[in-house]
Amino acid sequence: MKKILIIIGFALINNSLYSQGSPDYGSGLKINLNQQGDKYVRFILWDQFWVRNTDMNPGSMVGGEATDNSWSLGNRRLRALAYAQISKRYMILAHFGINNQTFINGGGSGTSGTGAYGNGKKPQMFFHDAWNEYAVVLPGEAGKFSLSLGAGLHYYMGLSRMTMGSTLNFLTVDSPIFTWPLIDNSDQFARQLGMFAKGKYGKLEYRFSLNKPFATDLVPANVTDPANAVAVDNNGNPNFSKAGYIEYQFLDEESNLLPFKVGSYLGTKKVFNVGAGFYHQKDGTRTSVNSNIEKHDITLVAVDAFADIPLGNAKNKMAVSAYAGYYNYQFGPNYIRNIGIMNIASSDPNFVGNRAIAGPGNLQPTIGTGNIIYAQAGLLLPSQAEKPKIRIQPFAAYTHKSFEAFDKSSSQFDVGANWFIDGHHAKITTQYSTRPIYTSATERPSSKGEFIIQFQIYL
Repeated sequence: MKKILIIIGFALINNSLYSQGSPDYGSGLKINLNQQGDKYVRFILWDQFWVRNTDMNPGSMVGGEATDNSWSLGNRRLRALAYAQISKRYMILAHFGINNQTFINGGGSGTSGTGAYGNGKKPQMFFHDAWNEYAVVLPGEAGKFSLSLGAGLHYYMGLSRMTMGSTLNFLTVDSPIFTWPLIDNSDQFARQLGMFAKGKYGKLEYRFSLNKPFATDLVPANVTDPANAVAVDNNGNPNFSKAGYIEYQFLDEESNLLPFKVGSYLGTKKVFNVGAGFYHQKDGTRTSVNSNIEKHDITLVAVDAFADIPLGNAKNKMAVSAYAGYYNYQFGPNYIRNIGIMNIASSDPNFVGNRAIAGPGNLQPTIGTGNIIYAQAGLLLPSQAEKPKIRIQPFAAYTHKSFEAFDKSSSQFDVGANWFIDGHHAKITTQYSTRPIYTSATERPSSKGEFIIQFQIYL
């Protein structure tokens, strides 16, 4: 019996096609526990290193010096994942590592300045995932139906495909972040503690979970006019959250071995899926009006579609990858969360002028009560070589946000290219991105930009 080659979280595929776009990689760091290869331990290691140039928000400084532009270096992700198929029904998984380490921040706790470690040194390593899973109904045992149950710190968070996206094969340089709407507030880097059920019925794939969100305790600002109330994350002793995602796979079926959804198959599969999902937690946020606390539910819904279509007969021909989604977020009145990935800036106390409402550096209004439309598309360019040294995939993305907290909506874009040396296993990504700059909640935002070069490698 041939050994089963398993690529992280994706389809079980034959020896000539791999979902990471490389025909040479095989099963990677895999230790078989029996001759059949259906009992095994698999290890995945990866690093995503960024070189960036950022146009800073007004009122920013870096290292104590005012600046409107800065270069930076950093480890966006440095991770290790291992999972073991102990039997045909029982699997365990652990995933740990670091995120967002720069030369100036992201270091070990309890350090400051150029003291014992320096702000950016020895970052905290923590678990991203840790769960056990049992297959109650294996594929083929009950016709088209299959079912697995699991529990632990998990990534089956429903809502959308990109909410459970793999960080190893994004089409763009990174996630648009708003697709992880609870990121490091009531979740642990897009994960929560709970139980999940997953499976398929024919071409219909389903994922549902019941979780205990992590406690949050931000204090809402007290206002006298209810129209000015701003919801903040404060869930006390959290109520359980419910999440789910259902997806119909019209063409090739995708693997649901692991939760991580592929961003670009590089022409190795023919995929067209349509999905819908939700997340709900009772009393997840709070406002204060005349010192009276009011609690608000968090209700998030999304619909999306994903396509990855090879163009031509040979593997090295062209392929198109595309994703589009609509997100409706309800966190309570005027809820806004500003996020800046690996933000190296602090606020300049001597700045004169209109500061960005979001804050210094590359902070931007990322998540909020309102609506978001997102679309991305990429084209893998053809190559005549049997084993091309580099494959190129230009891409573009567009985001439109209409948040309750602002009178005017915002639009932003990303444009760039992936330079594949060995599929997703070794690639360089270049990307230029814009972000909205609000200096007033009533006026139309201006825009700033950021250029990123990412070096990615994983085994």
